[in-house]
Amino acid sequence: MVDWIMYGKIQEKKRDGLNKSQTSRHLGIDYKTVLKYWDMTPDDYSATRIAADCRIKKADRYKNFVLDCLQKYPDMSAAQVYDWLKERTGMETLEFQERAFRSYVKEIREEYAIIKPEANRQYEAVDELPMGKQGQVDMGEIILETISGRHKKVYCFAMVLSCSRYKFVLWQERPFTTDSFIEAHVRAFSFYGGRPQELVYDQDKILAVSENHGDIIYTEGFQNYLNEVKFDIFLCRGADPESKGKVENVVKYTKHNFAKHRIFRDIDSFNADCIAWLRRTGNGKRHGTTKQIPAEVFKFEREYL
Repeated sequence: MVDWIMYGKIQEKKRDGLNKSQTSRHLGIDYKTVLKYWDMTPDDYSATRIAADCRIKKADRYKNFVLDCLQKYPDMSAAQVYDWLKERTGMETLEFQERAFRSYVKEIREEYAIIKPEANRQYEAVDELPMGKQGQVDMGEIILETISGRHKKVYCFAMVLSCSRYKFVLWQERPFTTDSFIEAHVRAFSFYGGRPQELVYDQDKILAVSENHGDIIYTEGFQNYLNEVKFDIFLCRGADPESKGKVENVVKYTKHNFAKHRIFRDIDSFNADCIAWLRRTGNGKRHGTTKQIPAEVFKFEREYL
């Protein structure tokens, strides 16, 4: 809920003849916030404010933490704040559900006029494959603040099983080479306790050096690994979101829900925190597309690897 000052500014813009959209732009607040208070009388606002102040919310004990997060990182999602609360309290479940917490965060944003920048949604292919059939691999990078206040770029390898959406993520401090790319596969298959029949990749110089009449020529190191492990490969051609949308969403999700706004200390603790995040959230939270919990589905898919 906005404070008296912001309520007064909304009413002032209304008296000045501005419409709701213009008021939203002039004051830098969400259009829905303007709409909520546009026709509200001072008496109605006062009554609403008193009722809100008297209502004790379970999340109020964390209000200062939530406010600090939003003021420092206005683009921070309610989901990430909720995950940070679980991580910092060491609690697997909080005394309030994430759905209620989203509303709570929205109210904090309204009260302190903290606007969340809009972000473009990324496409995800929704075609489903049999258990154990396919995994998808991609890499990403992000710049993080260090404990010394400087900034550092770190690089991630992500693999996701296409059926269960069970994810594995590995971070390192240097760009991936063929050797570290292979090592990431070894650690991913160990994490899963097996491997899928097929893996989907971009045509990346780490694994493919050229294409000869439609045949992919792999780097020597990756070809040797492929000869040893023997899984099928599908390489995406250029901009092909349908064939690799699942893992590109995993990279984006990991960067924005886990890594973004974290203070980087060292790569080992960062990877340990990421594995804990995967257990708690990345694989433990209901998937938006499948409406299932990846960890629960993986209990069945692991038998097909």
